[in-house]
Amino acid sequence: MFMKDIFLRMEELESDLGKVHADFGDLKLKIKELLEENQRLRIENQQLRKVLKRETDTVAVSQEAAEEPAAAKGDVPLAPNTGVGEGYDNLARLYHEGFHICNVYYGHLRMEGDCLFCLSFLSK
Repeated sequence: MFMKDIFLRMEELESDLGKVHADFGDLKLKIKELLEENQRLRIENQQLRKVLKRETDTVAVSQEAAEEPAAAKGDVPLAPNTGVGEGYDNLARLYHEGFHICNVYYGHLRMEGDCLFCLSFLSK
């Protein structure tokens, strides 16, 4: 009877060990997903910081230009740049900076090269 109990206990331990192994596999996959997402977010954050810095620099330059007296510029009033294609230009700039502009993934970082949805949107 004693040997039978030992054998049953060994089978239970083997089963538990299999469950622990499976749990470790699941945990390893979850950690891999989190590391990939973390890296993707770091890249996206870095690109957004570049865009923000460029936009901040542009605003600072335009504010400096607006503060100059009108006489120094030949009395020409400053008008905002409101061209017809300005929206298109902004979307094209965002696309070339690595972001989706299509309605499917708008604002997400492009990780795998060109997006056919975005390209078809730009060609319209």
